[in-house]
Amino acid sequence: MASVNKAIILGNLGRDPELRHTQAGKAVATLKIATNEVWTDQSGERQERTEWHTVVVWGRQAETCNQYLKKGRSVFIEGRIQTRKWQDKEGHDRYSTEIVADRVQFVGGQPGDKDSSRSNDNYGDASFGGGGGDLSPPPAGGDDIPF
Repeated sequence: MASVNKAIILGNLGRDPELRHTQAGKAVATLKIATNEVWTDQSGERQERTEWHTVVVWGRQAETCNQYLKKGRSVFIEGRIQTRKWQDKEGHDRYSTEIVADRVQFVGGQPGDKDSSRSNDNYGDASFGGGGGDLSPPPAGGDDIPF
């Protein structure tokens, strides 16, 4: 039986990207992205809920995200959902569910630009990834996880 693991989100960065490097020198960036859901409840009151997503970006794409993305910037992500198991300092098992990005597309301009809705500025609508290559994480090996 076939299966699909695909995540697509469009949201805003809640903080600047965090860039790290593995012991092997491979770049990895962590993005915290907020998506919002708005609805009207049964009493006619407007409700809003924010969902936070952790996105992991590898290789050259991670370096590009670190260079151009800043808190508040809109970004479109395509990737897969992955859950990692790790141990905290006390030796307890912990789990983290995140999106591993295959494609990152910058949407609009930088936050605070006079016309941040433009898509033909120096940064807008830049797309990275989607071509395979240097986007997969290195093989699991306890010491090479940068978190």
